[in-house]
Amino acid sequence: MEITWFNEKPKDCVVTLAAGSLTLNKPATTYFETAYSVMLGIDKSNKLIVIKPLSKSDAIRHDIADNKKYRITVRTSYSRVTNKAFMEEISDLSKLNLEIETHKYKATWDSKEQILIVDLKEEL
Repeated sequence: MEITWFNEKPKDCVVTLAAGSLTLNKPATTYFETAYSVMLGIDKSNKLIVIKPLSKSDAIRHDIADNKKYRITVRTSYSRVTNKAFMEEISDLSKLNLEIETHKYKATWDSKEQILIVDLKEEL
């Protein structure tokens, strides 16, 4: 008997953009399981969203301004960052009306920089 065991391919990291929040699917959430808060960034020329997890020790240090750190809610199957002003900026950059519908984008983890990169040119 020659058995080939089923091995499911890893699922892609996906980030859903909505009017007031970013929602990370389970594979993307794995990078934020121990995050106390996050930093949010935009690369306007390349149309990228950058999300950087911060540990509790990083978050409570005073070398990062409080207005640059945002709360992340981590659940078993997803995580969410709520920030209406940031999402309005993303909506303007990407020309999306997030008030009407959500949009899903592929994301990749940069292990060297320890950041999740959402490519606004790769809508799913």
